[in-house]
Amino acid sequence: MFVKDLTFPVAKIKGIGKVSAADFASLSVEKASDLITLYPRSYDDRTRLSSLNEIGAEGGKLNSAVEIVEHSHYMSRGQRVLKMTCRELSSGRTLYLHCFGRSFMESAYPAGTSWFINADVTRTGSVFSASSFTLGASEEQAGLGRILPVYPLSGSLTQKAVRRAVNSILSVKYIRFDDELPLSLIEKHGLLHTDEAIRQIHNPQNAELLDRAKKTLAYTELFYLELKLLRTKDSAVKTGPVRPSSLEQKVISSLPFTLTADQEKCLDEIRADMDYGHMNRLLQGDVGSGKTLVAWLSALHIIAQGCQAAFMAPTELLARQHAEGAAQLLKDTGVRVAFLTGDVKGKERGYLLDALKKGEIDLAIGTHALFSKDVAFKKLGLVIIDEQHRFGVEQRQALSGKGRRVHVLMMSATPIPRTLAMTVFGSMDVSTIRTMPAGRKPVITHIVDEKNRERMYASISVEFSRGHQAYFVYPRIDDEGESSLKDVTSMFSFLQAKYPEVPSALIHSRLSEEEKIRILDDFRAKKLMYLVSTSVVEVGIDVPDATCMIIEHAERFGLAALHQLRGRVGRSSLQSWCFLVYYGNLTEEARSRLVVMRESTDGFRIAEEDLLIRGPGEFTGNRQSGYLRLKMASLTEDVELMAQAREDAQAVLAEDKGLISAGNSMIRQLID
Repeated sequence: MFVKDLTFPVAKIKGIGKVSAADFASLSVEKASDLITLYPRSYDDRTRLSSLNEIGAEGGKLNSAVEIVEHSHYMSRGQRVLKMTCRELSSGRTLYLHCFGRSFMESAYPAGTSWFINADVTRTGSVFSASSFTLGASEEQAGLGRILPVYPLSGSLTQKAVRRAVNSILSVKYIRFDDELPLSLIEKHGLLHTDEAIRQIHNPQNAELLDRAKKTLAYTELFYLELKLLRTKDSAVKTGPVRPSSLEQKVISSLPFTLTADQEKCLDEIRADMDYGHMNRLLQGDVGSGKTLVAWLSALHIIAQGCQAAFMAPTELLARQHAEGAAQLLKDTGVRVAFLTGDVKGKERGYLLDALKKGEIDLAIGTHALFSKDVAFKKLGLVIIDEQHRFGVEQRQALSGKGRRVHVLMMSATPIPRTLAMTVFGSMDVSTIRTMPAGRKPVITHIVDEKNRERMYASISVEFSRGHQAYFVYPRIDDEGESSLKDVTSMFSFLQAKYPEVPSALIHSRLSEEEKIRILDDFRAKKLMYLVSTSVVEVGIDVPDATCMIIEHAERFGLAALHQLRGRVGRSSLQSWCFLVYYGNLTEEARSRLVVMRESTDGFRIAEEDLLIRGPGEFTGNRQSGYLRLKMASLTEDVELMAQAREDAQAVLAEDKGLISAGNSMIRQLID
């Protein structure tokens, strides 16, 4: 049988009552198969004897032998507590055992007797003590010589209860688990057979077999994940490159610069998708790498074929900026562009919806309003989704569902590490823009202790004298009682006094969209030289003369947000600077984030670091998707194993696409 075939409820296991069954259910364990795949979160290795000499200031595990020296008692919270004074035989050091609620131990373990012990020892100076321990006349009775699994717990569950429940299943004679991988893959990677892997993960004989069991089960999860994703990919043969349409050629020839090699490569991939198959592609690249231009040219390619394109952005502010940029870029092409958000109402909305339905609009740009029920297209051919991770899966599907076999291009300015992208977006193709437009200089980043901020202000003053602009970003809008946190409202007044002759404005989420747009237009026109803002300036703002980004309380921002904010500067040939101002003593994690920002402007390296800290969910917008919930494998730690699994899955499908061979029979049974 396969593990999944253990379908009987855990409530039927001897020793599990209603309370325990409910506690198991809170761990998503309802069937016996769930219990068998409730893998230990760690292990208590009792295979090696240790002594008190090895216990550091932070305490640790003791596996040793002791002699009971004497018994005494003391009062604690109104209870009489037994204290046993012991001498460890190997070191001669003293260990105090505190026996809360276990007065019977005084007679069970008399003075002068010796016992094996397993204990969690705490150390205060030279004093060693333990309240959690096991004593036994032999190593086996004390639980020594074994590697014990440590499971996640809930409610009244104990480690002993979970171990007993798991072993009650594994001890049934007729239960033997069939292999879930072809023998060729087991032998190729030195894996265990599935039955042995399951048994070793719960009751490891030694560290080597435990490692092999972990590798086997992690590889199995990744292999089936990759296989499922690969099978959903479009199987159409795609040839290329495809010549750009006359509309594209007209726009490309009007550009004051040439496309980068990466932009050209991505366009070739996108055109081939749209002409020879069904596109489901992620376009990713660092901030300022030119993704949006690739998107507009892709839209022109489908518009030239008589279809419509829709471009969705997460905020009205960003959508409006994209609409203005598209209108400027496409003004001489004859392409009909429209802007649609939730604020477009009444007759104007009616006219727009009617024009979309009749095909009188070629490119619709807007927010989530584009997938409203009343929005219909005559012939929607391409959906482009900007900042894709800000939209849920259902929202993406709702928009692409407004046409037949609509091509989908998702864009992300938060680069997704290659290893994660090939798994999370295994059902998609991924295009990457790595090269930046020619002439860009890397932004120089400084970490600034708030006590040394005056030198920073002086440097910014120099930039103002050169006609350059700046952003000052703070974590909140106004003082909400936390006086230690800087806010945009009070700091706006402070900066106006600091730079009295420099025109500025305050911008944050409480302002109306019209007011925000007016302020940004004035900033682009250099009527304003600096903005005092919250993180609303994080994406979509392109002002070439802005050379300074000041982020206050930088320790409170994540790596992705810091990188996006820094991406608002360095968007021309001018040298730009980013100042990360921190307050107080930094945690190790906060310090490491700021150091990464100082040392690298490579969004892909920063994304790798951010992935290690945050995990994959926030990167991908797939928080609601179950296929990322791996029980044994890790998308961050099992990178090489993931690559092997994907390569093997590709090879299996290339040789036996229908999975009909005898050697792949278990795959067919498990995946269908």
